Amino acid sequence: MPELTPSNREAARRIGISETALRKAEGSGRIAREPDGQWDIDKTRRRLVETADPHRSPLAAGGAGADGTPYARLKVAQLALKVEAQRLALDENKRRLLDVAEANATIDEIAGAMRDALLNWPARVSGLIAAELGVDPHLLQTVLQAHITDLLSEAADRFDPPGLGDRAANP
Repeated sequence: MPELTPSNREAARRIGISETALRKAEGSGRIAREPDGQWDIDKTRRRLVETADPHRSPLAAGGAGADGTPYARLKVAQLALKVEAQRLALDENKRRLLDVAEANATIDEIAGAMRDALLNWPARVSGLIAAELGVDPHLLQTVLQAHITDLLSEAADRFDPPGLGDRAANP
């Protein structure tokens, strides 16, 4: 049978806390009386331990398994998030992180420069190659240009598949 008492003072004494602490916990919603207005000592003690700050409360610090309380787990999670935020800030300060838009713009700039260099290459070298092979320079340039265009089309299909831009535009 549960141990019940209607008295705040008696409930606080049996739990091992001050009457003021009991009233504050009730006022903050951490604990509640039974429907008949009495305190269930065991239930109230359990609820106080579950919601206690392990660094401030003698119930949580002295109680076995305080690290498993919801409040303690919340504090650990909060600390882990704080450490992760500090690690990200340090990585950002050391320039280990990149801005996605900036990285994409740089990649686009490099890829555009490579494409332009490849497209201009047949015009630059076709005369030299034609002289070595003894063929018509214009015909050689046209053939090289067609093959370079095919190469760039294959590369574009491989590195920029259809629908990729649609996904980025509509996350």
